[in-house]
Amino acid sequence: MKELEIHREPHEVGLDAVRLDRIRTHLGRYVTRGHFSGWLMTVARGGSLAWVGRGGHRDRERSLPVTDDTIWRLYSMTKPLTAVAAMMLYEEGHFDLNDPVGKWIDELRSPRVYVSGPASSPVTVAATEPVRVHHLLSHTSGLTYGFQRLTPVDEIYRSLGYDLAYPEDVSLVDAVHDWCTTPLLFQPGSAWNYSVATDVLGRLIEIWSGEPLDDFVERRILTPLAMHDTDWYCPEEKLDRLAQLYAYANGDSVLVPELAGAATRKPRLLAGGGGLVSTAHDYQRFMAMLLGAGELDGVRLLSSRTVDLMTQNHLPDGLDLASFARDSFSEVGQTGVGFGLGMSVVADQPRNKSLTSVGTFAWGGAASTYFWVDPTEELTVGFYTQLLPSWIYPVRREIQQLVYASLVD
Repeated sequence: MKELEIHREPHEVGLDAVRLDRIRTHLGRYVTRGHFSGWLMTVARGGSLAWVGRGGHRDRERSLPVTDDTIWRLYSMTKPLTAVAAMMLYEEGHFDLNDPVGKWIDELRSPRVYVSGPASSPVTVAATEPVRVHHLLSHTSGLTYGFQRLTPVDEIYRSLGYDLAYPEDVSLVDAVHDWCTTPLLFQPGSAWNYSVATDVLGRLIEIWSGEPLDDFVERRILTPLAMHDTDWYCPEEKLDRLAQLYAYANGDSVLVPELAGAATRKPRLLAGGGGLVSTAHDYQRFMAMLLGAGELDGVRLLSSRTVDLMTQNHLPDGLDLASFARDSFSEVGQTGVGFGLGMSVVADQPRNKSLTSVGTFAWGGAASTYFWVDPTEELTVGFYTQLLPSWIYPVRREIQQLVYASLVD
């Protein structure tokens, strides 16, 4: 087993080790109460890993403990990586952020927008604004997710087989056709709604690069960053390291074998919005690259200016998610939080009612994983567990409190 290597002791980077250990105690209660099977968390400052905590089991039924090399389903923590891939192609001149997506995807040349009626016979109008590339990156396109179960448009997605999981016999091309011939939920740019937009972005990456999404990501991001345990599925030789997947049920966590198996075989549909599995080591390298303004260990993926653009609030008029989002599933507390190109951004600290610095960018996954990067404090934090859905417990806010309370410089 490859252990996570502590580069500097907590006190060397302005962190209090005793206070950090409150995290271990706090998350230990989640395991004791049966909420989480197991967890792992990393805290780094200034690019140096300073604290690692872990507890419980990656596979409770087989009594296999969480280890540093445990492989986790990232779900939507895939999205920032896909956004980076797209922006690498942006830097090469393949597109402008204002370009209509219909330039490359025929189904979005003349999109329709839902107005009223049931899923079986929706009333629609023509879109008054094209779906643009920046709409995909900021979840303001009008696309949605079937699993949200909030609107007739969500219901149409589910009728086509797109729920929390996608049909196994469908390719990314097929899925994009299905989503983009379904009415948009609202006029592009007029609201925020969590959606398959990043999956559509993955298809654009294939068109712009001329490569399958997994090949491009492997060649341009994973290999250069030495993220050797990150892939679109867990190969057979690593299956023993893959954490089991659990779901909330009456205050406890139970196995979800019908979803867990998807991570054990290469998918036909490469989901840029939620397809990757990874380790804490690998995702720490991705976070460190972002903290390093696009560069890590002499490897530069993005210009510092591009990272700066991605991590500003792109919601119109400086609005936050609480005021601009539809009542959709979200991985973050929405008040005082805006959205950039691929991830959330803290825009107003007092309104957010947290210790998290303005400019901190973050996102999480459906199985309760979470990361954030705070450029002001030079912090990168990754949290890993496997509990569906992610909004049952306020663990993300709690670990932020505990980490910032550990800063003593």
